[in-house]
Amino acid sequence: MKVTEYFEKANGQTLISFEVLPPLKGGSMQTIFDTLDPLMEFKPPFIDVTYHREEFIYKKRESGYYEKTAIRKRPGTVGICAAIMHRYGVDAVPHLICGGFTQEDTENVLIDLNFLNINNVLALRGDARKFEARFVPEEGGYEYAIDMVRQIGEMNKGKYLDTNIENGVKTDFCVGIAGYPEKHFESPNFELDLVHTKAKIEAGANYIVTQMFFDNKHYFNYVKACREAGINVPIVPGLKPVTKLYQLNSLPRMFHVDLPSELVREVSNAKTAEARLQAGIEWCAAQSKELKEAGAPCLHYYTMGDSETIRAVVEQVY
Repeated sequence: MKVTEYFEKANGQTLISFEVLPPLKGGSMQTIFDTLDPLMEFKPPFIDVTYHREEFIYKKRESGYYEKTAIRKRPGTVGICAAIMHRYGVDAVPHLICGGFTQEDTENVLIDLNFLNINNVLALRGDARKFEARFVPEEGGYEYAIDMVRQIGEMNKGKYLDTNIENGVKTDFCVGIAGYPEKHFESPNFELDLVHTKAKIEAGANYIVTQMFFDNKHYFNYVKACREAGINVPIVPGLKPVTKLYQLNSLPRMFHVDLPSELVREVSNAKTAEARLQAGIEWCAAQSKELKEAGAPCLHYYTMGDSETIRAVVEQVY
């Protein structure tokens, strides 16, 4: 079933979803099951699985020179989605990224997903490679997520990259995109960011999942601004609890978000690691309750492999 159909069937009730990371190359699928098993009692209708672009490493050759080699550290998104659907009987939402993929690569992944009856995707540009100042698309790939959204829309019409294909199978993908309540860090202003978001909706995207935020006013203001701009698709808030002291610095740096002074104060003043963790859990639970009461279509939790903490939050809300 499509993500948007779940929202429609919920009749105003707030659903719940979780996002998981593929294990590092050489890892086991059991790590995904260990993350999700404790959370499935909350009956999420769908699970998101992230996709990670390749990174470059330098291998020393016998000659003494270094060879630049591309590796993908977290492969397996498509297979993980299929395994999740088989084990739990819920839908999976694979993330698709522009980084490291040609248009042909993207089409092939979409064909695989269609064969597996996976008809939800989250279309993202993805991040720049480490140590690169800006996002650099793959040769023959896309620089912007809107172009991927358009490609998916064309496949939904039965149109493929090979124009010689006649009567191609029409896929039926439901497409999600990312939204930024505090503005995408590369956008010069909030208004232009909304213009780009609206363009992706007009290109065929069906719903929005937001970047994590720690002050609900950012979400409420974002939804209001989207509606005023004519963006009327479901907007799902993304949530993550602060769990460690160092995250007070790392989360704003990595995800370009602000942390409320009160949250920083509560975590900083906690005397033990356990007390800091509990402060983060209580903050996220309070956020979740307010968003649920306000009628958010779904609460989307970034697990980052820490199901125990997410469970501690969710059991206070559902």
